[in-house]
Amino acid sequence: MRLPTRKIYSFFYSQYFSDGLRITLGVLIPALFFNRIGQLATGVTVALGALCVSVVDAPGPVVYKRNSMIICCLLLLLVSLITGFVQPYHILLGVEVVLFSFFFSMFPIYGNKTASIGTCALLIMIFMIEKRMEPHQVVASSLLILAGGIWYTVLSLLFFGIRPYRAAQQALGECISEVALYLRLKARFYAEKTNTDENYKDLVSQQIKVSQHQDAVRELLFKSRTIVKESTHTSRMLILIFVDLVDLFDQITYTHYDYDNLRKIYLKTGLLEEISRLINQMAGELDQVGFSVQSRKKYKSTITHTEDLEQLKNHIDEIAAANQQTSTLFLKKILINLRNINSRLIDMASYTSAPQTVKKTVQNLEYARFITHQDYAPHVFFENLTFKSTTFKHALRVAIVCGLGFILSKTVVTGHHSYWILLTIIVILKPGFSFTKQRNYQRLIGTVAGGLIGILILFFIPDKTAQFFIMLFLMLFTYSFLRLNYVVSVIFMTPYVLIVFSFLGVELIHTVEERVLDTFIGSALAFSSAFIIFPNWESDLLNQSLSKVIISNQNYLKTVTARLNGLPLNTTEYKLARKDVYVESGNLSAAFERMIAEPKSKQKHAKDIHKFVVLNHMLSSAIAAIAANLPDKNSISLPAQLKIARHAQIILKETNKKLGVIIENPTEAAQVESSDNTPENVTDNSQADILFLEDQLRFILKISSDITKIADVILS
Repeated sequence: MRLPTRKIYSFFYSQYFSDGLRITLGVLIPALFFNRIGQLATGVTVALGALCVSVVDAPGPVVYKRNSMIICCLLLLLVSLITGFVQPYHILLGVEVVLFSFFFSMFPIYGNKTASIGTCALLIMIFMIEKRMEPHQVVASSLLILAGGIWYTVLSLLFFGIRPYRAAQQALGECISEVALYLRLKARFYAEKTNTDENYKDLVSQQIKVSQHQDAVRELLFKSRTIVKESTHTSRMLILIFVDLVDLFDQITYTHYDYDNLRKIYLKTGLLEEISRLINQMAGELDQVGFSVQSRKKYKSTITHTEDLEQLKNHIDEIAAANQQTSTLFLKKILINLRNINSRLIDMASYTSAPQTVKKTVQNLEYARFITHQDYAPHVFFENLTFKSTTFKHALRVAIVCGLGFILSKTVVTGHHSYWILLTIIVILKPGFSFTKQRNYQRLIGTVAGGLIGILILFFIPDKTAQFFIMLFLMLFTYSFLRLNYVVSVIFMTPYVLIVFSFLGVELIHTVEERVLDTFIGSALAFSSAFIIFPNWESDLLNQSLSKVIISNQNYLKTVTARLNGLPLNTTEYKLARKDVYVESGNLSAAFERMIAEPKSKQKHAKDIHKFVVLNHMLSSAIAAIAANLPDKNSISLPAQLKIARHAQIILKETNKKLGVIIENPTEAAQVESSDNTPENVTDNSQADILFLEDQLRFILKISSDITKIADVILS
């Protein structure tokens, strides 16, 4: 594992810390500037606008970042004006809360970026609710909030302009580290005491993280024109490293074997321990490469693993010589795979050590096809105004609960900061029960712990200068951990807020009591509503995820095995099919993890779905193994093996029909049918390779049949 100091350094080089630093500066500078000229209240209003716009300042291409923040600024002005003018009229304000809560909670239908824009609008509405103003003050206050939003937008774009590749470097470095951890989990399978089922659970969870990071990097690289055009060494290296990283992950993924059987046969030879140790060393090397990319420091690899690989080969040869009746074909395939992984590692390390000397060019991939394109047409919004849409049900739930929270804040809990009830609801209430439950616990634990820390700071450190620097520290880490670890962020946030209120002259104990009480009320409303008001249970939605992952594997298998019919392998189509498998597998795994976080009574066929997830992982691994061991020649035909592949495709297709989910298969029309006029000769292929290929195809056929059986149980 990485040393603790390496983890600390990685954090300070990460995008999370960069985001935290940028948000801290964006919020703090206006407040300090206006406080300097005796206008602290004005500075706080401007800082409020900057804070709201920072919600959408997530890593992404600069064009999308700029457009999102401009839209946010316009919404800040509009919502703050409306809220300011209706604020004296409680009935109108209540209507606004309900309508805006519904409308802006529908924004997730257009993706995560628009979801954060909706959150930004709801935040400014909530902050303006308790802002006491005369009608003639509303416009001035709204313009100050708009100025804060514009200030933060300019600051963020300035950061990006100064360091245009920084976000991509950070995201890529973190992605490499996640793949390294995935590789370490693979190494565990060769250890004697590893529980295979438990390790599969960890592997599936890690696959979700890898998939999410790959999507983030893919969007940053392929949607940024500056990077795609390869105008600099840095941009070219980023794409080269990412392309090699995805291929490396492919190599790691297909190293699936019957590990229990491998242990049974080879454990006493010491070979598996040797393999595990070598894989862990490679994972450490990969971690070094990730840190180098993230920190922008050159890394010259001093380890090539050549001797270790040669020793492993000799050991395999000794086992083969000692027991000629036992086939060592799978051991040799493991060795070949490790050599390929090592070769990728050497290439990636060379990119970071001396990028200017690298002669390798980026493959001419159609980058636009590797990224998702969101449809922002109005009809998408109206088509989702139905109870069949989970977003619609979530928006209704948010509107109802926010309406109840508003009524409570005006009738029962009438404190100076009762808007905290609505703020807690907005932060906690998520479309799925598991996310709501997780955020609820995190918010409560963080608020209570942070409140205690805040009281201790204010009581035992009365010096205002010391409090200010403590506030800076808390502020920085509040925003740094916001996307990384929410409970830690809240622990830092609560004392930071209390110190700010102490500077504004607010009474401490009453403020702490009010914040804790409002947080508990908001949490109770949000959490209970997830059970009662249009609940979304993952088990009711899983069939679609199961269907999508089956289709993606079916297309992946079709793309790969087209080579067995004498057709050339289309690199772009292959990589697209591979990407779809990783994305859909990650989505299915994430949906399963959300389901097991729900109440036991709502977990339908949890064990069987877990088996399905594991079988899906085994299936995609086996297909990747075939892709890596296909014959090199285009003019070949293996009709017997092709027949097995087609049989597996038919089984997967029939399984998908049983699930009853109608999802368009974009490659269905392009399925390769049997051909009677293809050549039946095999050239330049060893019999061992053909036997391995046939063995893997039969393994795929068996897994496909097992998936059908599990699907029947799930549907029963």
